[in-house]
Amino acid sequence: MRRRTKRIRHTGELPRPPKARSGPIVPVLAFAGITVAVMQTLLVPVIKDLPVLLSTDPANATWVMTATLLAGAVSTPIMGRLGDLYGKRRMLLASLAVMVIGSLICASTDDLVVMIVGRALQGFAMGAIPLGIGIMRDELPREKLGSAMALMSSSIGVGGGLALPAAAVVAQHTDWHALFLGSAGLGVLAMALTYTLVPEPPLRAPGTFDFIGALGLSLGLVLLLLPITKGGDWGWASAPTLGLLAASVTVLVLWGLFELRTPAPLVDLRTTARREVLLTNLASIMVGVAFYAVSLVLPQLLQLPTSTGYGLGQSMVVAGLCVAPLGVTMMFVAPLYARISARRGPKSTLMLGMLIIAIGYGAGLGLLSAAWQTVLIAVVLGAGIGLAYSSLPALIIGAVDPSETGAANGLNTLMRSIGTSVSSAVIGMVLANTSVTMGSAKGPVQVPSMEGFRISFLIATGAVLIGLVLAAFLPSQRPSGHPVLLASSADTGPAPVTPVQAAPAAAGGRTVRHDGAPSSAAPPPPGGTP
Repeated sequence: MRRRTKRIRHTGELPRPPKARSGPIVPVLAFAGITVAVMQTLLVPVIKDLPVLLSTDPANATWVMTATLLAGAVSTPIMGRLGDLYGKRRMLLASLAVMVIGSLICASTDDLVVMIVGRALQGFAMGAIPLGIGIMRDELPREKLGSAMALMSSSIGVGGGLALPAAAVVAQHTDWHALFLGSAGLGVLAMALTYTLVPEPPLRAPGTFDFIGALGLSLGLVLLLLPITKGGDWGWASAPTLGLLAASVTVLVLWGLFELRTPAPLVDLRTTARREVLLTNLASIMVGVAFYAVSLVLPQLLQLPTSTGYGLGQSMVVAGLCVAPLGVTMMFVAPLYARISARRGPKSTLMLGMLIIAIGYGAGLGLLSAAWQTVLIAVVLGAGIGLAYSSLPALIIGAVDPSETGAANGLNTLMRSIGTSVSSAVIGMVLANTSVTMGSAKGPVQVPSMEGFRISFLIATGAVLIGLVLAAFLPSQRPSGHPVLLASSADTGPAPVTPVQAAPAAAGGRTVRHDGAPSSAAPPPPGGTP
């Protein structure tokens, strides 16, 4: 026991961040997350008009949305790893700067290709969410960490919900390019606040950046997400769709074999394969599917004319206001999550959130006949999605080394993005295949049917129930009352050292520096629960 005690790099109570220093971190980082969500959502009110605005056909116009998705999926794990190696605040500022450049490019063009380039640059800001969570872990005292991470994790929904009505008002009353100028302005403000009020955490991961791994992961993700997002246009059984899916499997398998052999991988697959990390990431995909379903269904239902017999005939702005409670509720459940998680652990909070989501979608099958009913659905789903999203970073952080926080949360954010991509493709296909022909002043048009809306809700319910089953197999995590330091890789388990407890060794046999950063919970020993 003495031999293990000597391997601890630091003893005694860990230093707490000064209150004056940690006070503004949470609102500033949450604002950065909301800014990213606004960037993602700002084109939703005008998405049906993009072919006319960009003088192109509908199939080409969808690349404006697809480019952001692909860039975000590629950049999120890469920026997370760069943050672990070279500084999370530095990479957060870089992500926001690239988003601002992309926004300004989009604001100055009507050309399709230039717009796609600008939207791809905007997608690089998606790395801000895992980077912000990593900064919070490194800088905040334990009693603030739970609710802070919950707010940061939910900011993508909060910003999306709040941006819908605001973007609708701008699109209706000004030139649509003003949407991008607003995004650029928010990005500059987020950068200024981050640079001024957020410190650079001292924690660094050992090793160097894995360029070959980054290239392989980027190629594999593009080959995977392209057929998922474009399969409806190309045909799911077409040669391009099947060929790209086969190529993505090949590339990702080769990438995985390379990552297992490299001494400083982009993604530590051995850590990712742990039960708690793997199941959390799989559950994240299901939550992503459920989150995006409501964003696709409710705005269309609200804006369809009453002549369809089921459309609610609301304006673009009113439709946005009816969906906005989804994001607002997510923001307000963050403190509630912290209380439940402190008593029951993040696993219980995740399962509760998924159960509420399932109830919301189940109730929605019979509550789609009035605008106030859509508001009720949005509130219930917002509460469930907020609890579920808030639980995910705590589960990941409790299972990985502090030096891998950025990369691990980046991968988890990527899993959510894959869930939303799958949701977009599958529900889009369902709505297209169940559409009905209606007459209009411009002639017959295809509109989504009530059957399609209900099938979409059933798909979301099924996905979240699968996630609930996956979450049930997660090991229970109890909140730790003590800070955690990492022991040498020679140790095989936690050493009972007082007052500081040693955690399991880092994967890959290396010693990880902690530099005095507080941790929310002791990582469970391999193969068991704490």
